[in-house]
Amino acid sequence: MRLTLTHFVTLDGVQQGPGAPDEDTTGGFDRGGWMVPHMDQAFVDLAAGWLEAADGLLLGRRTYEEFAAAWPANDDPDDPFAARMNALPKYVASRTITETPWSPVTVLDGDVAARVRELKERPGRELQVHGSARLARALLAAGLVDAVRLVVAPTVLGKGRRLFADDGPALGMRVTGSTTTPGGLTVLVLESVGSARTAAYDGVGSVGAGAPGSDPPSA
Repeated sequence: MRLTLTHFVTLDGVQQGPGAPDEDTTGGFDRGGWMVPHMDQAFVDLAAGWLEAADGLLLGRRTYEEFAAAWPANDDPDDPFAARMNALPKYVASRTITETPWSPVTVLDGDVAARVRELKERPGRELQVHGSARLARALLAAGLVDAVRLVVAPTVLGKGRRLFADDGPALGMRVTGSTTTPGGLTVLVLESVGSARTAAYDGVGSVGAGAPGSDPPSA
């Protein structure tokens, strides 16, 4: 299976509390709900299509517990996500979780990176990470992520927990798709290509298929 991340972020990279003012107030965060004004049917259709490609969900403990409190209670037959979310196998990366009410679920403790590598060896389409920013950072640093779906809201918050940490690894990405919804969400689909490349600008003649002085992306 391919490991994919789906994340909602602001223009300044904040991923905390996209869905409601009280969704995640840790650290005194009081600017939640920033994505909702920009959601529209075009985005819902896109996200439903992504979820259909999943053969499993990989979640951190906090995200699992939040989802477990919400999704099983959603029995709306018109909701394009609920039945799929509830039926998919869940894998929770945690050393401390004690209750797993949202099934089917498998707890990944110990060496999470090794366990995720084992999951990726299984047949299937996508193992998807939704939310779970800390887990996402660890998976990116370990080189386990194949693709990222980044949904960018046209909003600057000025504070809040960001997806990419200041001291994280330098990662290279290749854009394989992009679109903007009528509500203003910019959707970027990116493939991981190893370490970030760098080069020195040496005039317009140096701009082309590849910048001189840089190595090709590693797989």
